Amino acid sequence: MSSIFTRIVNGEIPCYKLAENDKYIAFLDINPIAKGHSLVLPKKETDYILDIEDEDFQGLFLFAKMVGKALGSCVPCERIGIAVIGLEVRHAHIHLIPINSVYDIDFKKAKLKFTHEEFMEIASKVTSLLASANSR
Repeated sequence: MSSIFTRIVNGEIPCYKLAENDKYIAFLDINPIAKGHSLVLPKKETDYILDIEDEDFQGLFLFAKMVGKALGSCVPCERIGIAVIGLEVRHAHIHLIPINSVYDIDFKKAKLKFTHEEFMEIASKVTSLLASANSR
């Protein structure tokens, strides 16, 4: 059975997409612990991030770097924290989380709630910034 992330990749479940290419996709987490909390994943379903082939592993992190830089320019924060947990969904993924302190990456925190419009505003800012950066 496909993971929820594979269903998102296949367009079966909608998402607030930030970036996509033929191998990777980034979208906003709908149960965020911070405004702008995003997920970056390979389109190819692999359970454990350390099982990803070296070239794809490097590509995933370079893709996450690109998205993280744009996210950090769009959401006020000190840094973009990066976390790889890998237990909640059996599809390797990277969390990009806008943070101001080390305590901001705490997955036990209550999840934040945003409206569709608030999610769309964040996604639009990031995708616009990425599009302008790619057109240079």
